[in-house]
Parts: sequence; structure tokens; C-alpha cells
Amino acid sequence: MPQDDPGTFRYPLKWRVMDALERALDLVWPRRFARFSGWAMLAPALLLVGILVLGLVEIADSSLRVLDRATFRQSEDYSLENYAKVAASETYWRITWRSLLGAGLAVFFTLALAIPYSYMLVRTSSAFTRKALLVLLFLPFFIGQVVRAYGLLILLGTSGAVNDLLGLFGIGPYRLLFNYPAVIFGLVQYMLPFAVLLLAPAFTAIPRDTEAAASSLGANWIRAFWHVVLPMAKPGLVGAAIVVGTLSLTDFAMPAILGGGRQDFVANAIYDQFFRTSDQGLGAAITLLLVALGSVIAGVFIAIFGTGTLGTGRDKR
Repeated sequence: MPQDDPGTFRYPLKWRVMDALERALDLVWPRRFARFSGWAMLAPALLLVGILVLGLVEIADSSLRVLDRATFRQSEDYSLENYAKVAASETYWRITWRSLLGAGLAVFFTLALAIPYSYMLVRTSSAFTRKALLVLLFLPFFIGQVVRAYGLLILLGTSGAVNDLLGLFGIGPYRLLFNYPAVIFGLVQYMLPFAVLLLAPAFTAIPRDTEAAASSLGANWIRAFWHVVLPMAKPGLVGAAIVVGTLSLTDFAMPAILGGGRQDFVANAIYDQFFRTSDQGLGAAITLLLVALGSVIAGVFIAIFGTGTLGTGRDKR
């Protein structure tokens, strides 16, 4: 008897499961609601955004209330005293400048390291090299930022591995921790995987024939990379710069641990106000100013260079 004879055909179990799931879905989401399916898919994201907006509203309300030092309660009346206190404080201006400079340096050094790493990851013809680079790329994601920061404390300490290595050549020991360069080093080490993940697709999208064409026209590898590859990788560069810059600007762990309390960023100042001085109003004011500062910087950067790989459409600029 033929295999496709209806008498011998057995309805596969996985088909029955799929039919049952489809009937259950019809009960939960009838077909007449199909035109609203897109909004249903967006519901979790909209919920998260709504929670974020609600939190910002609460923070904004707290920022307009002044702490009564006698009772340690916030005032019932609204005022801009907290914002005026931040604007008049040289300490907060210095912390803000330190945070902006740190974010800029982190972007520069991270991209300087991520560009060759991403390019090698995409262009290497060795499967072993590519796998090794991928393992080295994803391994840091399995280790928390705080754990990695404490690991750097061990490596960079006066009796750490780095100073021990320098001692073999009769150099040092040097004080490599609790200073601004240590914070920048920690930020770059932490941000590098994020930058590589954003740059690798941009390099993958560039055909190898483009570089070959540039070489055939007389350009050496360096000129071809600088004048052809990097401009074509602009979406990845823009996306990586925005992500690294915003994450570095708002980072807390690296300045707190590697800075030793002497190289605070804005996030550390916010923590101090909320949990050390219990001045929630002032901490909320600094929080909103940080959100505004990061949003303005990101907005200006996007207005000038486009959204890069963070955009949903093709960048026309």
C-alpha cells in the first residue's frame, strides 16, 4: 500500500500540539483582534517605559522638596532650592566635568581598541582565531562589573601581578590604583565588549570586494582602511560611541572601586545624597540633571552623526 494512502497516514504529534496551541491562542486572543497584534507585542516594552516614566515623575516630585535638617523630612512645599544648590556648588561642577571627560576618554580608547578587534574578528580566515576572539569577547559578560573591578584591584595593586611583572625588570612598584587613569582603564575594559558587538555587524556589512577595489586603484591597506572601511562602518561607530558614552557617563562601580572615593562621577554623588546624607531631594535633583545632560549629549550626537546601528531605518547622512 502506498505511503501516502490516507488509510496509513498518522497525524504527527507535533502537529497536534501546534493545533492545540493555536486553539488556545484563539481563546486568549480571538482572530477579530488580529489588527491589534502589533500593540500586544509592544505591550511589555510599553509597560517598562511606563514604569520608567512613573519613576522619573516621582524623582521630579522629590527634587522639588527640600530636606528639613531638624526633622529629616522633606518639605510639603515645592521649590527650586535643590537645583540652585547644585548650580552654585563647585564640587558638583567638578564632578560633572570629571564625568564628561571620563566618558569622552572611555569612548576614544574603547573605539581605538574595538575597531581592530572587530575588524580582525570579521575578516580573519582562521576558524580557530575567530572562535578564540569570540570566547574572549563573551567571557566578560559572565562576570559582573563589580567582580571585574575587584579583580582589577588585585591585578593593579602595589603587590599585584602588574607590579610584580614590572619588578622583574627592576621597575616600580607604582601606584596604579585610586586615581583617574585607573577609573578610565576600568571603564574601557568594561565597555570594550559592548563596542565590539556593535562594530562587528558594521564591518560584516562591508564587502571584501570594496577593499580589493581600493587596493587595485593604488591604495595601500592603511589608506583603504582609513578612507574606505571606516567611513562605511560609520553606523557601527556611531552606535558604539553612543552606548559607550552614555554607560560611562552614568557608571558607578568603576569610580567607586578603582577611584577609591577620590574620583567620583555623578552617579556616585547621587548615591551619597540618597544613602549617606539621606537628602533625597538633592539626590533627585542631581539625578534629573544627569538624565537631562545625557539626553542632550546623545541628542546632539545623533543630530550630527545620525543614529547609527541604533536606528530602525537607513541613515541618509
